[in-house]
Amino acid sequence: MKMRKSWLGMGFAFTTLMTACSPGGSAEAPSTGGKTVVTLSVQQDSEFYRAVEQRFEKAYPEIDLQVQAYKGIGETMKGPDYENYQKSAGTALLSGKGADIYETSSLPVSEYVNKQLFLNMEDYLKQSQTLKRDDLAMNVLNALKLDGGTYIIPSGYYLRAFLGDGDVLKQADVDDKSWTWQDFNEIAKSLIEAGQKAGSGHRYALPNNPPDLLLQEMVFDSYNQFVDAAARKAKFDSPAFIYMMRQIQEMYDDNVMTSKPAEVENQLFYSTVIQTPADFINIPYTYFANPKLLYKPHSGNSGAMRIIPISAFAIQAKSPVTDQAWKFIEFLLSEEAQSIQSREGFSLLQSLNHKQLGELQQQVKSGTYKLPSGKLASVPDGQFKEFQEMMDTADNFAMMDVKIINIIGEEAGAFFSGQKTAEEVAKLIQNKATTYLNE
Repeated sequence: MKMRKSWLGMGFAFTTLMTACSPGGSAEAPSTGGKTVVTLSVQQDSEFYRAVEQRFEKAYPEIDLQVQAYKGIGETMKGPDYENYQKSAGTALLSGKGADIYETSSLPVSEYVNKQLFLNMEDYLKQSQTLKRDDLAMNVLNALKLDGGTYIIPSGYYLRAFLGDGDVLKQADVDDKSWTWQDFNEIAKSLIEAGQKAGSGHRYALPNNPPDLLLQEMVFDSYNQFVDAAARKAKFDSPAFIYMMRQIQEMYDDNVMTSKPAEVENQLFYSTVIQTPADFINIPYTYFANPKLLYKPHSGNSGAMRIIPISAFAIQAKSPVTDQAWKFIEFLLSEEAQSIQSREGFSLLQSLNHKQLGELQQQVKSGTYKLPSGKLASVPDGQFKEFQEMMDTADNFAMMDVKIINIIGEEAGAFFSGQKTAEEVAKLIQNKATTYLNE
């Protein structure tokens, strides 16, 4: 295994030498020992990167893939580290230098695409002779497009799901494909009141969920409504955002929501991240005897499960080795790379996801599949079809900036604690977001 290079403090000195030439220029592609060098910049080294490097170089012996990790395996990323990584990467990219491929988890992708710093891989994807497009999770790849182009491709993805107590929901008329948060509040109140009258005690729609975190999650789900990434404009002083804050406060005032923890049996709904096909069983059936997978309450956007890309990669637009860099991206989408055990999340190949779901279904049928608690899982056959359909159609994604979400979290508490009005907090968030977007 080749030595990992830490490029912070080196000013990208190595990659500056290796990638100073622009595409189409007369200079030859960088090489070492007769091999074409392709550099990959990642925030945190991992067993997956090491495995994929080894297998990629075996498949393409003419290419020397050099992984440049800001942090090694097991090292901790602290607050300033994210900013330092972003600043160093941005400086290198703006100068037309830096690595050939970037893992983009903490990078402002929309900004870099607007500045034409990342390559549009759409033509590469369409013209690939090795990828099976009918097997790719195109719902995910299409959702990740920017301005109609494919600038990032992940190695996997998670899904943000919304669950409900199916037994209790039989008492309500829920059209979850179109319900708003106001609908959710009214339905939850009626279910809670009915439960109390029946003597089952008070239940909460969502316990252990502070209002500022709920606000952040709701902005996550409707990010494009409040941030125009292309125009670098924020809309947090809009009536819609002010209404959202007041709506959240109403749910806490009505005792539908609470920041306090509650026993599992005392909650009606649960918002969670599904990381693998097995989580479709492990998480819902830990919380509810008869769980129901729901579309999330929403207003003016999709309530489908939100896509959370894992290890998304972009090619530097001025890399002199774009063809070789694409071979790495293409390899990531191969069955060999997607089957690496240390790869996180759902696969970008639907056949692998479907195969795992099918195996889980057979284990449940045979009575051999146990929940994390050790209890045997009992899952109706029809739910596996529902899991697959929602997984294959998930299309809710926004290229959000974590800094904007952090600003909301930092300032929203002043409203929920009664220190400031909704209008005052919205204006403060708007000003800070605008200042950041214009930097």
